[in-house]
Amino acid sequence: MKIQTLLLSCIVFINTAISQNPDSATFYFNKGIVERDAKRYLLAAAYFDKAINFDGKNTAAIEEDGYANLAMHKTDVAIRHFSNLYQQDPSNKAAIKELSALYFSYHQYAKAIEVANKCIGCANTERIIAMSSYHLEDYATAVKGLLNVISKDPADAEATYTIGRSYLDMELYAKAVPYYTKAIALDTSKNVWMNELGLLFFNLNDFKQAANSFLKAADHGYPVTNDFNENLGYAFIYSGQFEKGEKLLLSILAKKPGNKDILRDIAEASYKQKNFDKSLDYCRQLIELDANDAKALYQAGLCFQQKGQKEKGQSMCDNAIKMDPSLSGLRQKNDGGIGL
Repeated sequence: MKIQTLLLSCIVFINTAISQNPDSATFYFNKGIVERDAKRYLLAAAYFDKAINFDGKNTAAIEEDGYANLAMHKTDVAIRHFSNLYQQDPSNKAAIKELSALYFSYHQYAKAIEVANKCIGCANTERIIAMSSYHLEDYATAVKGLLNVISKDPADAEATYTIGRSYLDMELYAKAVPYYTKAIALDTSKNVWMNELGLLFFNLNDFKQAANSFLKAADHGYPVTNDFNENLGYAFIYSGQFEKGEKLLLSILAKKPGNKDILRDIAEASYKQKNFDKSLDYCRQLIELDANDAKALYQAGLCFQQKGQKEKGQSMCDNAIKMDPSLSGLRQKNDGGIGL
């Protein structure tokens, strides 16, 4: 009889505790709302945590806990709460919306797309999917989505830039230029975009615009490294500002003595500028570094021919071809340049 009475008492106690849990959860949830409204997010989150401890299926408390932690920039905790909310209610719009944004910020682009596709009517869905597609190297999908994004928000500089960058990565340089130009006009702080635009112009052989873009990038704080100065130097040379370009390239050569690529490029550029003496000087420097440099010898031969010493120049070209038979094909070129 005593055992039966004890068992009955336990059952009553458990049932009472269970019935009290929802009430306790509601009590702490309401206290959390008060703290949230007062923007005391740390206290609010603590109360929401207690509400969830009393009732793990209290989706309102889980959602509010997620937002409180977002307000405190505790994204790890926020993503845990919104994931819990999503697992309990896969149709919960708040969970879907916040998870897609959080996954994107965590560079989990495939997950961001998966969740965002379920967020019907969410304001940022199309942008998240398109930007994630770019990072997953699905450039066609990225461009299609981002064109829709900027049609609704023409001031979105990053979306505009990403369209340009997608075209760049697809090697459609001419298509990329207008989007880079517009993005830079929208956000004049992006020196990286300015430098990339310079490289685009360079690849399109618009060297004057390339030089202008490089200079603009430097003016806005882009790091002026040897590589940067090399690009700018070549842009100067090929846009007709030979002395500026040569000065920059020689400053790099002083830091990297014996760099044959720079010497060879200046030699060729000088030849194209019909400055045959200068081209000869750089060819001599190349031959001093390597007596078997057939390309430099051939270029020097062309210079002598252009200077009127055809027999001497032809002999040098013949000797260069003996050293490197592949140079014989250069005689078929009409412009006389050999692409050193």
